[in-house]
Amino acid sequence: MRRHMGYWSLTAVAFGGIIGSGWLLSPMHAAVSAGPASLITWVVGGIALMLIALVMVEMGATMPEAGGLVRWPLHTSGRLVATLVGWGIWVAYATNPPSESAAMLQYMSKYVPGLFSGGRLTVLGVVCGLAFMAVFVAINWFGVKLFAHVNLAVTIAKFAVPAVTVCALIASGFHKHNFTGHGGFAPYGYAAPLSAIATAGVIYAYTGFQGPIDLAAEAKDPKRDIPRAVMTALGLSMVVYLALQLAFVGAIPGSDLLHGWQGIDLNSPFAQLAASLNLTWLTWLLYGDAIASPGGSAMVFTAETSREVYALGKNRLLPESVAVVHPGSGVPRRALLVNFVVGAAFLLPFGNWQSIVAATSILGLFAYSLSVVAEASVRKADPDRMANWVKGTRIIAPVSFVIATLIFYWAGWHEVRVALPVLFVSVLLYAYQQIRHDQDLRDLRNGLWLVVYLLLLMAMSGIGTFGGAKWIAAPWDSVVVAVIGAVAYVRGTRDAARHIATHPLPPPVDLEAEARESDDPGTPEPSGAR
Repeated sequence: MRRHMGYWSLTAVAFGGIIGSGWLLSPMHAAVSAGPASLITWVVGGIALMLIALVMVEMGATMPEAGGLVRWPLHTSGRLVATLVGWGIWVAYATNPPSESAAMLQYMSKYVPGLFSGGRLTVLGVVCGLAFMAVFVAINWFGVKLFAHVNLAVTIAKFAVPAVTVCALIASGFHKHNFTGHGGFAPYGYAAPLSAIATAGVIYAYTGFQGPIDLAAEAKDPKRDIPRAVMTALGLSMVVYLALQLAFVGAIPGSDLLHGWQGIDLNSPFAQLAASLNLTWLTWLLYGDAIASPGGSAMVFTAETSREVYALGKNRLLPESVAVVHPGSGVPRRALLVNFVVGAAFLLPFGNWQSIVAATSILGLFAYSLSVVAEASVRKADPDRMANWVKGTRIIAPVSFVIATLIFYWAGWHEVRVALPVLFVSVLLYAYQQIRHDQDLRDLRNGLWLVVYLLLLMAMSGIGTFGGAKWIAAPWDSVVVAVIGAVAYVRGTRDAARHIATHPLPPPVDLEAEARESDDPGTPEPSGAR
């Protein structure tokens, strides 16, 4: 794959992936769930993902690979873990373009009748959604250089519009009483903002930061630029989301809160608030950005998902025929087509943003958290190999894994009972591959801890206080889940070390040397993936 991505392009990829339909919809859902305490939701969710991102960045600098989120667990823990992670990240990524297309069409339906009816897309809406998805594929079809230029331009607009929205709403109609009245700062208790991290789409809104890591094989200087790009994008996005949440809570008229925060029901929250304040120019700007922001995010995820499918095929977790890089463009075009089909399969039956996003965001969080185990196992097996850009990962890694476990649990039984069965489908895929290729049973032993961990999480979700039977009272249910996460981290790292002992890691990649070769006009461009 060709190296065309510099620091600003990588930052644009990360920020562009983060800022999608989430900023247009999640602040309302967070406020409905937690009231003004929704500000806590963004802080906790942002810090949690920043901790995980620090470890992922260290892993990306140490083992830069296209589709690293899948290949790292394969190298460190074997095929069972890699199959579960690959399936989870694939579903989480592949559902982004259809969900963003659905969000775009929901906003467009105000001015284009016949697209959205009864809370879901019509037949015409589905056809238009598929057309949007085809455009995202086309932009990525002709190479990463075109994708980078288009995405950088879109990202500039995506940053400007939320900033203008915050300033305009605060200047035109900010009600301080909203933060203390109507039930107080936390009208539904302090468990509500924790649950909202997953259920209100906050995790979904933050996902996308991993774009530079997925595109490591196409970065000019990945060891230097990827860490800076990811941290810059996450820091900016947290500031943007907090400002948007502050503006939304303060701009809600008191008349809309007569039935409390859970009585809010707006189809296009910020645009309708702008209209209520007679900010016609902002209303039109927001309806326009309702196309640009989701479209830009979907374009980024279309690129990222193709690299994940490429990695799945490369590792024989999917048919190897999808792991083919087009020699002219340097893009895995077959993977783009596979993901288009998968995205269409989600768009057709679900047909709206909330239904698609509801459970899949925690699948992405699950996949991110397993990269933490991979980093810890590589550091234990070969400490000299580590890039050591991030200091303190020995502490950050276990803490971030436990926090991810808690967020998964806090999502609630309604979401967990949908997400985990989707993951367990991949266990059947693993069993099929075991039989077909007659693989070593030691691989099963080294990955069994993850299956047990997920089963325990599902059981705790069913009997806990977050939508479960409440057999274990709060906060003891969260304490038990934290212990499960800590034990799983220790066991997963230990079993990964055992796997590495019998399956040596691939040789280190000299990032600087490869970047110099890529910049040398006399060096022929590789025709396939490394």
